[in-house]
Amino acid sequence: MTSFLCRTGWLLAALLTLQIHAAEPAATPVFPDEEMSVVASRIAAPLRTVPSAISVIEIEDIQIGRPQLGLDESLGRVPGVFAQNRYNYAQDLRIAVRGFGARANFGIRGLKIYADGIPSTTADGQSGIDDVDLGSLQRMEIVRGPAAALYGSAAGGVIALYTEDGPDTPFLQTAVTLGEDQQRKYQLKSGGQYKRLNYLVSLNDLGYDGFRDNARVESRQFNSKFVYSLDEGELTLIANLVDSPQADDAGGITAAQAAADPTSAQARNLSSNAGEALEQQKLALRYTRSLADNLDLSVRNYYVWRDFEAFLPIGTHIPFVADDGVVEFDRFFYGGGIQLAATNTLFGLANTAIFGLEMDRQEDDRQRFLNNAGDKGALTFDQLEEATSVGFFIRNEMALTDQLTLVLGLRYDDIELKVDDKFLANADQSSELNFEQWSPMAGLSWTVSDQITLYTNYATSFETPTFTELASPARTLSVSLGGFNDVNPQEAQSFEVGVKGDGFDQRLGFELALYEISVEDEITSVEDIGNRAFFENADTDRRGVELSAVANITEALQLSLAYTFSDFEFEDFAASPQFEGNALPGLPEHQVFAELSYRHANGFYAIGDVLYMDELFVNNANSGTSDSAIVANLRLGYSSTRNRWTWSPFVGVNNLADEDYNANVRINGFGGRLFEPAPGRTVYAGFTLDYALR
Repeated sequence: MTSFLCRTGWLLAALLTLQIHAAEPAATPVFPDEEMSVVASRIAAPLRTVPSAISVIEIEDIQIGRPQLGLDESLGRVPGVFAQNRYNYAQDLRIAVRGFGARANFGIRGLKIYADGIPSTTADGQSGIDDVDLGSLQRMEIVRGPAAALYGSAAGGVIALYTEDGPDTPFLQTAVTLGEDQQRKYQLKSGGQYKRLNYLVSLNDLGYDGFRDNARVESRQFNSKFVYSLDEGELTLIANLVDSPQADDAGGITAAQAAADPTSAQARNLSSNAGEALEQQKLALRYTRSLADNLDLSVRNYYVWRDFEAFLPIGTHIPFVADDGVVEFDRFFYGGGIQLAATNTLFGLANTAIFGLEMDRQEDDRQRFLNNAGDKGALTFDQLEEATSVGFFIRNEMALTDQLTLVLGLRYDDIELKVDDKFLANADQSSELNFEQWSPMAGLSWTVSDQITLYTNYATSFETPTFTELASPARTLSVSLGGFNDVNPQEAQSFEVGVKGDGFDQRLGFELALYEISVEDEITSVEDIGNRAFFENADTDRRGVELSAVANITEALQLSLAYTFSDFEFEDFAASPQFEGNALPGLPEHQVFAELSYRHANGFYAIGDVLYMDELFVNNANSGTSDSAIVANLRLGYSSTRNRWTWSPFVGVNNLADEDYNANVRINGFGGRLFEPAPGRTVYAGFTLDYALR
């Protein structure tokens, strides 16, 4: 780590020198909304003083003029984050933060995701965001790097999502977006303040036929948040419903097929009727109050019910494995937590200590059936999967001086995974695993001046395999898919240094982070068998540089830049030593984002952005690549208010240069069917119409 940091440390010195000679700060900062962060420290804290890399995305970059097809539409501006698979709703986004999460060919792994403080990551470590309503999303906070000391298993990074609050003046909004490939989205939203009650309610309906064959999706969402102010404290109720009766899966195709016809679907996916359907209901309560002038309490409790069915393109002709490509489960996911934050003095120094206890439990009643050319056949698998996670954490932040802040954290987690096999035709495969883990962290933040802060941290993460990653591998020719295989949990240690600051009368804001991460027993995908992925462990090393900057050129014109350098490789791979020294697949070495936005005082805006993604390897052997790509987008809009009405039309073009590129790569895919081509130049348009109710 020392040599790596020394080679790039001159950047810190150069930036420090620049800031020492910078002008006095102006009245309007370049980051007007950066002053508070919740996710990085578990309580509201100044972003500048948090000794870790954290990015914030606000509503204007999430909602304004966007087609709102995927959460990743605004993630390109965050260095260290790489997202794919926006257009395949059956597989969900594949989001990686510093490489954590890259192995997932479906679902989100390695990252902890929260929506309004409620986990979207199940107790076994798999996340889903199909219940996220982009049309009511106010803010995203992304912690880039290991955070197990606060968030436990699967916290290689943390993404926290926050719904809008109702404004002081109640409103009613309707929104319509129409685009190519039969994209249509309709939304009705209302919010406001009524006496002690603040509320936001949103209902949306999405339909999209997709660029490729067999890629149609239908989804309806209801999202609501009610915040009631009590005499002492605040009570929040969150209710969320999802009904997605169709999300087809076009599948991965070969490079030759993608070149000949990028709209084509994998033949097996068509014959198997590949896709999924789901219904989900979520109910959550959160209570916060001050117990004393220096003591705050937060309590949360949540319940999630999920019914899921998927037809998979699987076929291996192995007994009890052959064609068992219909998966069904009924999930009950629930839990809660309590947190105390005490602000006082310790040894005469200002000190804030946070104590927390959390429990999450997941119960999946899972079955598999034969997939007979798209029809559900005989039962081949039946088991009850139970995951229980209990964690206790403490975080202490001490101001050693007015400029120097020390942060220490420690968490203990106890995770139990249990399978009760109810399909006994192939013998009883019931199993139970238990994992215990201590996760420490330490960070130091030095406020050099009003313009610049230096920080360093040591952080850890660990991750248990999910139930699907523990499935007995079919490639062993075993007749059993019940029980567990021998994939071990992974552990990571991270060292990081960075600088955050602004200058030139606060017209320029920037952040630079350098890190090195050593991962032991990384959960790594290996070659698919019959379109099903299986996993082994390998040790990996990661080094990276992340730079972001925002410059206010004029009051109306702003330039945003982000650069990511990632050097990730296999260090030790006992099961496949020929891969040692190879790059981790699914991740580009270089990624560059640039955006130029113009916002006039009369309500007109024009925003253009471009994302460069370096080529990436498609398998552990590094024997094939997905080409680099430059994808440019443009969105234009206008907002006008008259009396109580606000009219906001917009139009946008994605992939402005009609670039041929892959929206997703299926890592280690079977038979070379690795690529999911992205749409070419795509035009969309829409409007929002707001009415102030008083």
